[in-house]
Amino acid sequence: MKQLMALNNISIEINKQKILYDVSLSINLNQIITILGPNGAGKSTLVKVILGLISPTTGTIKRASDLTIGYVPQSINLNPTLPITVERFMHLNKQLSYDDIIKTLSLVKAEYLIDRSMHQLSGGELQRVLLAQALAKRPKLLILDEPTQGVDVNGQVLLYDLIMDAKTEFNCGVVMVSHDLHLVMAKTDEVICLNHHICCSGTPASVSNDPEFISLFGQHGASQIALYKHHHNHNHDFCQHQHNHQHQKKILPELSGHNND
Repeated sequence: MKQLMALNNISIEINKQKILYDVSLSINLNQIITILGPNGAGKSTLVKVILGLISPTTGTIKRASDLTIGYVPQSINLNPTLPITVERFMHLNKQLSYDDIIKTLSLVKAEYLIDRSMHQLSGGELQRVLLAQALAKRPKLLILDEPTQGVDVNGQVLLYDLIMDAKTEFNCGVVMVSHDLHLVMAKTDEVICLNHHICCSGTPASVSNDPEFISLFGQHGASQIALYKHHHNHNHDFCQHQHNHQHQKKILPELSGHNND
């Protein structure tokens, strides 16, 4: 499996405060990594390090020479007095033709939004457009910071399915930051539990039973994973898929609120 990036003993200190310390991880092609952690754990800081927006205080980063990154932020700030359509927003990537934009929006089932104002999009529609913009770079690494923020349950299910489709289409690695245990954990290869350092990591099943994870999130947080995996039916059709996830959303509350680290 091709390695896209390796972080070795990364520490970040800002204003004499240690945000991250001794963080080491590898990101590989065609792998999905989910980063979990409580509010203020340093998750968004870690994303900025991976994106190259912050240089580590100590430690080293090795990136593949041909690495291209697509990034989906938690949110974007649009000037409410400046009207902008989805097409114009996508044209911010100046290399895209109209046909390219239609094709890319089609990948996330959002081509019908092309003439819509960005200000009029629902939470799920906005995230799909942001995902399309990230995919327009044909990334080898796709990074998503809280991708389901402000998205309803049905939209979350669709968005995660689209992310999985994108991984297959572009044969890329995926790093997701999320608090949404019961949906993300069923779709990830490796979980990294972060609280300024890596508390534990591994498959969803192993992490859910790790004493460090249980200590950080409690037995209830760990049991969410087991409940989800037990109730999830991989043979249902799409309608039943939506129904099951709606039901699970009721019985499996979110791990924590939305946050910016």
